[in-house]
Amino acid sequence: MRAVVIFALAWTVAGPATAQALRPFVVAGDAIPEPLTGVPGDSARGRAIVVDRQKGLCLLCHSGPFPEARFQGDLAPDLRGVGKRWSEGQLRLRIVDSTRLNPDTIMPPYYRTEGLTQVGRPWQGKPVLTAEQVEDVVAFLTTLKEEP
Repeated sequence: MRAVVIFALAWTVAGPATAQALRPFVVAGDAIPEPLTGVPGDSARGRAIVVDRQKGLCLLCHSGPFPEARFQGDLAPDLRGVGKRWSEGQLRLRIVDSTRLNPDTIMPPYYRTEGLTQVGRPWQGKPVLTAEQVEDVVAFLTTLKEEP
């Protein structure tokens, strides 16, 4: 139930990305090795998404090296060192759809539109983040090498 509530909150506050066809991707083991867009993301834009409580909502559950952000979450792992612990492809899969790795995760799929429950009609068929935004977040998270 907690995952549904958090996901519903994310959709209500952040709203979905604009309607677009999801770009195809290949999952290889525990990763999506190729960028969704064919080009690397921008880490500065990715950081802005991570700390933005209206867009990524990452800090609702995660904490990290964001001294300006108050009320960081403690329901999920600290983001410090995430770029050292996981590869770019592993991070991409976790953002796109972490349920592929852990069906019981409370982390919402940020780039999936099918098989979701309790999604309001205006948001159906739209991912939380665009492919470009996913790549921006991946680019930023890969820079976080220092462990907590």
